[in-house]
Amino acid sequence: MKTQAASETSASSRGSSATVSVAQAEAALIEHYPRLVRLAYVTLPAGLGKHRRAMAAHRLVQSALPTSPAPSRQGGAYGVLRVRVLRAALEFGDQGRLRAALEGVRMPRVVGLRAHPQAGGDGELALYRALSALPAPARAAYALMSAEALGEPDARGVLDAAGVSDPREAVRAAAGVRVPAQAAAGGTGTGAVPGMVTGVVTGAGVDAGPGLDLGLGSGAFTGAGTRSGTTAAGPAAGRRLMASGEFDACTLQLRPTDLLRRRRRGRIGGGAAAVVAAGALLFAIAGSGSSSQHYAASGTPAADPHALDPASLVRVPATQWKATARLDFSAWPARGNRTKDTALLGRALSVWANPGASVDVSSTAGTPRSGPAQPPQLLFAGDEDAATVVIFYDGLRVVRYAQPRTGSGRAALDFAQAEDADLTTSAALLVDRVDGNARFLTAPWVAQTQVRDLFKPDQAATDLHRSADGVTDPVPMPGAGATAGTTGSAACGTTWPVMQLRSSSSIAEKHSFLLTDLGDLAPVHLTYTPPPSVGEAAPPVEATGPKALVSWAHSACRLVELRGQGVKAVNDWEFADTALPEGAGDASWTCDRADTWRGPGIALVQFVPPAAKADELGTLAGQQADGNACSRFDQHVMAGVMWKSPADHWYLLAAGSRDTASITATHGVNATSEGPFLATPAARGTRAALTGRLTDGKPLAPLGND
Repeated sequence: MKTQAASETSASSRGSSATVSVAQAEAALIEHYPRLVRLAYVTLPAGLGKHRRAMAAHRLVQSALPTSPAPSRQGGAYGVLRVRVLRAALEFGDQGRLRAALEGVRMPRVVGLRAHPQAGGDGELALYRALSALPAPARAAYALMSAEALGEPDARGVLDAAGVSDPREAVRAAAGVRVPAQAAAGGTGTGAVPGMVTGVVTGAGVDAGPGLDLGLGSGAFTGAGTRSGTTAAGPAAGRRLMASGEFDACTLQLRPTDLLRRRRRGRIGGGAAAVVAAGALLFAIAGSGSSSQHYAASGTPAADPHALDPASLVRVPATQWKATARLDFSAWPARGNRTKDTALLGRALSVWANPGASVDVSSTAGTPRSGPAQPPQLLFAGDEDAATVVIFYDGLRVVRYAQPRTGSGRAALDFAQAEDADLTTSAALLVDRVDGNARFLTAPWVAQTQVRDLFKPDQAATDLHRSADGVTDPVPMPGAGATAGTTGSAACGTTWPVMQLRSSSSIAEKHSFLLTDLGDLAPVHLTYTPPPSVGEAAPPVEATGPKALVSWAHSACRLVELRGQGVKAVNDWEFADTALPEGAGDASWTCDRADTWRGPGIALVQFVPPAAKADELGTLAGQQADGNACSRFDQHVMAGVMWKSPADHWYLLAAGSRDTASITATHGVNATSEGPFLATPAARGTRAALTGRLTDGKPLAPLGND
């Protein structure tokens, strides 16, 4: 799923003569261990039960390390491991009794405990049941096209390499899986409207007809709106569900086995439990029952007692931010009306180290849930709405503890990554959410807070009140007013509120920036890169100018697909403005790049015709689920669409970024353009393939094609 100019080195490494060394394979296994375990877990037979299935997934991944150099595959070392893991998982159900018995004693093992992934909601359960009813090859195909974000041709290639006898049938079966529509991230439109996009053409020759699904749940829009329903089909619809804890066998919950039976057999004494694990198996331990008034689990926490002492908390002076060049959470003072409540602070630290069963624990992807290794920094402790909230920072993570302000009820413990934050990405943190609204604690260097609607670029921002401690009034959550069960643009509602903050003149003169709430502790920074001009590529700028707001109005609804994924910042790059045939006006091509706190990013290319309304979602023209496309490390992108003119004539359109020297279309059409834009007449439904070339002679493929 890369859309970067293929260097001669990388091209040759994919050749048949290239090999992957054992050291390279080991490095890839460690780096991508959770992905491989998820792939094995989904493919393994559901009849094993969640405990045996999770343990088997870890064994298969750890056993996939080759003992000698292996021929390279697409994806390099990771591609080799993926095929080996899939082959082992597919063969698992056919092993004999002796092999099955030996499998149970191999490492890693868990003794005295039952382990299972975290339970999801209704959508996750529906997907789990639907996959359980499929044969193993179809489950593998679903995982490849959802969790791995592979297109159908690439998924068939991986399945064929793993020994599947009929990869096409496996892909067809996976495409028929349906999930609740409210859990799917988008939908498809129907019909054709003059002047609007009706399909997408990719370098792999995917049919550009109605209903095409492109991966991150949006599908191909036709300009005629969206359709709603109760279910959505295909691996793309279940991508967000597949990324949930329900299918994550690297974050497990533990429960004891039959204690009475074990006591009778004399296997252990005193109810003790022992865990024997190997490799990168990570357990998120949910505490045993506790009363609603005592949220920490019983027993001695593993953390250093010094780190759990409220008196040892790090407290930064209120003016620290004015005397440092490091503007991130480390410069935040402790605020709130409960910062001196040692009982509350001690309880929050204890729950962090050892949460009980009455605590709902959550974390953004890749964020460890371990207790504090040293005394953390206190950012906030106070009462807001019906909750009492404490927020800590340990240098790498932000940890939020919340309990009912009065009476009893469940508590919450949330973890989010915060490494390498800066002036903008550490400008606000979530304090509380109530009835579709959120309150945020703003950084001490924020001088002004406003709210604006991203769907209304011409509408001015309005002031947002803050308390003396820097807590905002309630801000409506984007999409909170959308009708339940709707998909596509309808799932975004009629407004997309964002905060517009202005930094103090002490650190930046007239510096304003936008933050949007995507469901995590830290709101997401929005930026904009203007269209290309003569000279060097322009860097991203703040998305507060008129052109930036107009462009973001067409991309805002795409942010729905990024909720809860630990996104740090999203840049809207307008990489091409092209004149359409027949004098139909100028179209805009954008690539929205979402960077996560943990590193990987997501890229989405959109085509926005001149007839689009101000708040109308652009048409998805390509995507990359995990890579560096449209970042400063890969500033070359190309995409194509089929477009119907106002005179009912069909055209194949393709556009590339500023260094694109030529674009060629084949398979149903035969056209080449010199420069970064191609427009040629083409029959509706043309299965075209696009190739490009950069000014330095390197090839360029459409986004979403290897």
